[in-house]
Amino acid sequence: MTGTAAHALVAQLEELGVEYVFGTCGHTNIAVLDALADSSIRFVIARHEQAAAHAADGYARASGKPGVLLVHVGPGLTNAATGVMTAALDSVPLVVISGDIPSYYRGRHPHQEINLHADGDQASVFRPFVKRAWNVHRAQDLGRAVERAFWTARSGRPGATLVNVPMDVFSRPAAPYPPISHAAPPGLPESSAELIAATLAAAERPLIHVGGGLREEAVAEPATSGTDALIALAEHLDIPIAHSLMAKGTVPDAHPLVLGMTGFWGLELTNAYAREADVVLALATRFAETDASSWDPRFTWDFSGASTLIQIDIDPAELGRNYPVAIGAVADVGLAVKALADAAKAHPRADRPELREKIRQARSGLFAASRERGRSEDFPLRPERILADLREAIPADAVLVTDVGWNKNGVAQCYELPPQGRFITPGGASTMGFGPAAAVGVQLARPERTVVALIGDGGMSAQLPAVPLAVEQGAPVIFVVMNNRSHGTISDLQAAHFGRSHGCDFTDQAGRPYSPDFAALAVACGADGHTVTTPAELGAALRAAVANRRPAVIDVPMVNEPVPTPGHWNIKDIYQGMFSD
Repeated sequence: MTGTAAHALVAQLEELGVEYVFGTCGHTNIAVLDALADSSIRFVIARHEQAAAHAADGYARASGKPGVLLVHVGPGLTNAATGVMTAALDSVPLVVISGDIPSYYRGRHPHQEINLHADGDQASVFRPFVKRAWNVHRAQDLGRAVERAFWTARSGRPGATLVNVPMDVFSRPAAPYPPISHAAPPGLPESSAELIAATLAAAERPLIHVGGGLREEAVAEPATSGTDALIALAEHLDIPIAHSLMAKGTVPDAHPLVLGMTGFWGLELTNAYAREADVVLALATRFAETDASSWDPRFTWDFSGASTLIQIDIDPAELGRNYPVAIGAVADVGLAVKALADAAKAHPRADRPELREKIRQARSGLFAASRERGRSEDFPLRPERILADLREAIPADAVLVTDVGWNKNGVAQCYELPPQGRFITPGGASTMGFGPAAAVGVQLARPERTVVALIGDGGMSAQLPAVPLAVEQGAPVIFVVMNNRSHGTISDLQAAHFGRSHGCDFTDQAGRPYSPDFAALAVACGADGHTVTTPAELGAALRAAVANRRPAVIDVPMVNEPVPTPGHWNIKDIYQGMFSD
């Protein structure tokens, strides 16, 4: 069956430079798996489709290439939905190829068809979050759909796409499809660059706000990356840089112009400066709710007065979505900042030493206070002790992949990321369970680097299949489980507003705190397992895991304490409003 559409598909994937296909098997996609058996492409089998989707997502974020996910009909596709949505909302290029029921049985409710009550199709499940979904009806159309899926996933604002294929189509004759074409991303016109540079140069309190779209390793063409140009622009005009959660590490935390995150996680200095800035240059940011203090002008961004917003984004739908824009441009942000850095050279250098000193004091104070709390010998460990030991034990270029809760918020707020390091987290969907499997995908993309999945016990429990996945793939991920036997962040939120926590904490039948033995699970799966029983053991376990280069799970008992989130988020007002009415 070497002339089938399945073999043509695999040949096309090889031509596209695909290294890995992540997924699970099912009767609707085994023709593709058979074709992959003779290919240079490695199939990464997972024990659950959500794990496969997160792993493909992590691979894409770390490699800059689209992740490829192969799933089965019905529950295979629906199990993957959360992982694909996570990638889509974070603008990660992901191509999903799903097997479907035989084309000639559609609507008769064959095995695992999901359109029970409506004349729909399974691709409709993905339509709210993918950029485009194709239903392939003929074998000769599969190659064109896959070519468009890769093109669409990478072009403009990156995202997820779906190619849905009836299982019989994979077994029909088809010829390989020609290689994909390429086109240059849109740049910023010279006149626009000159106008924006002049506006920034004339400002008294300018600010650059950077979003996740400028991530170095997330761009398809590294030549278009503009981090160095961004720094050159900021330094020439002495403009402070704030960033979104997803952009942490885009500019090194230690840079003297970095104000840090805005909004919910933001320091008072950062939010105050953002609120009072007279010109804001927003680069590839959607002004997400947490980065914008629920869009309440009292806290972070206020464009109701004389403030000028300049917004540059590859996605035209983002221009003016949340705030009125004075100057807008649709452009690749990497190319745009290069044009702006060049245009800024026509203006004199600026110097704001007092502002730099304020930034230094605020940022150094933040990190120093966290390090001081991280010296605690309390046991179970305080979260910042875990962060302190982690930073000391892992290489400077390690990749930190977090889940949600203290691990994500703590790293985002008070972990001083080394310039060589990388921070990967679920932003738009804030998906619990992202971290474990995504870290495996990151490790496959970056085999030479230390990859740490910093996760809570809730996130680890949600994706236990990640451990055997790491073992099978020989991926030496270090899973650090910050174990407070609770969905701690939500438990804190509930206790703060309702006076008690119910349904958020893990207990046994007697009401005692409960947790699986994650270290024993690791050993059972063929990985190394470490249970921390004293404060000193964490550092030793981390150093051993880094040295051994094997998958390892480190179970760290942690006290449940509030996450460092000093800013505003409207969800808290909703609870307060309930009791004030």
